[in-house]
Amino acid sequence: MGLLTFSLNVTLDGCVDHQEGIADDETHAFFTRLMAEAGAMLWGRVTYEMMESSWPAVARGDEEALPAMREWALKLEAKPKYVVSSTRTRFSWTNSHHLVGDLRTSVQKLKDATPDGVLLGSGKLAAELDRLDLIDEYKFLVHPRIVGHGPALYQDGLSSTRQLDLVSATPLGNGVVAMHYRRARG
Repeated sequence: MGLLTFSLNVTLDGCVDHQEGIADDETHAFFTRLMAEAGAMLWGRVTYEMMESSWPAVARGDEEALPAMREWALKLEAKPKYVVSSTRTRFSWTNSHHLVGDLRTSVQKLKDATPDGVLLGSGKLAAELDRLDLIDEYKFLVHPRIVGHGPALYQDGLSSTRQLDLVSATPLGNGVVAMHYRRARG
C-alpha cells in the first residue's frame, strides 16, 4: 500500500493562495522531484481545472516557460491524475481519471493500488481526507511571506488536533523551507 502525501505551498501565516508563493526554478524542481517519486496525483476539481488550464499548453510547447517549469509540465502530463468531483465527470487531460464512489473507500483503494504513493495537492480535499484519517505524510514548502489574506490551510478546521513527527526540514536557497512530517499513529 502506498502513502497519501499532502503537499502544498504555504506562507508563514497559513495562506495557500498559489499566487503568493515563490515560483522559481528551485520550487518547481522540488515539486518535480516529489511528483516523480509518487505513483499518482490526486486533486479536487477546482485544483484540477486550475492545473488543466495551463500545464498541458506548457508541456506541448505552446507557452514560453523556464526549463524547470517545462520539466514539471512534461512529467505532469505523463503522471496518472485522479480527480474528486461531484459536478464534473469527464476529464480530457492526458491520464486523468474521475474518482467515484464513497470518498474514504475510493481513496483507500487508490492508495492500495499505488505502491509508490499518491501525491495530494488540494487544500479543501486534504481537509476532507484528513477528517477521514487517510493522510499519511505532509510535505509543505513554507514560504517566507506573510500575506494577511486567505485561502488558509485547513480554513474550515478539523475535528481534532493532528500530531505529526518531523522527518526533515530543508532550507532552500530562496528562503523557502521544505518541511516533511509524518502522521504520528497510536
